[in-house]
Amino acid sequence: MLLSVDRSEPTVGQSVSFDVVEAVAEREGVDPLDLEPPEYDALYDVINPEALDALFATRENGRERPTGRIEFSYCGYRIVVTSDGEVEVSDRE
Repeated sequence: MLLSVDRSEPTVGQSVSFDVVEAVAEREGVDPLDLEPPEYDALYDVINPEALDALFATRENGRERPTGRIEFSYCGYRIVVTSDGEVEVSDRE
């Protein structure tokens, strides 16, 4: 099962890294704040959250970044984040 979360209009102040945590928490049926060790992997053990946020952030000159995507595993799910703000969570590996 694939869960696709459209984050093209993100909540003000919400980061891409939190969008990932929120999407996985939704799949797990838990509150995003409950998605923490030891029961779940910490996002920072899998990928640098600050780097992930910076990868898709607007440039300092205000211009949008070109298209792109990143894929990684987190909490046993395959995560795909695209430059248009979409976070996809696919079935466990």
